[in-house]
Amino acid sequence: MSIFTLILRIIFGLFFCYAGFMHFKKPRFFNGFIPNFLPKLVVNYIFGALEFILGVGLFFNQTSKIAALGVFMLMSLFLPIHIWDVLKEKPAIGSKKLAIIRIPLQFLLMYLSYLIYLNS
Repeated sequence: MSIFTLILRIIFGLFFCYAGFMHFKKPRFFNGFIPNFLPKLVVNYIFGALEFILGVGLFFNQTSKIAALGVFMLMSLFLPIHIWDVLKEKPAIGSKKLAIIRIPLQFLLMYLSYLIYLNS
């Protein structure tokens, strides 16, 4: 494993642990991203727990490959939600500009998680 992959795993691990934790600390922030027909609090906690678990998994050699694949799948699942957010009159992320920026950022996260997967 290269130093780049190790650093990327640490950064992603910290990022996803933090994001997962925030689903529990400030669940209302994520409500706008969850479609109204779904139970917002339950969905929020499930995805927060998934993000946290995947983040922790990136720290360990034994689990980093499967965690990176999980991150890739989660980011793929979130992509339509972020596209939907761009199309809303008032995006949940804040401004239209932030909502638009988030789309290529999502692809970057997917690509980097794929690199972790390949090199773990």
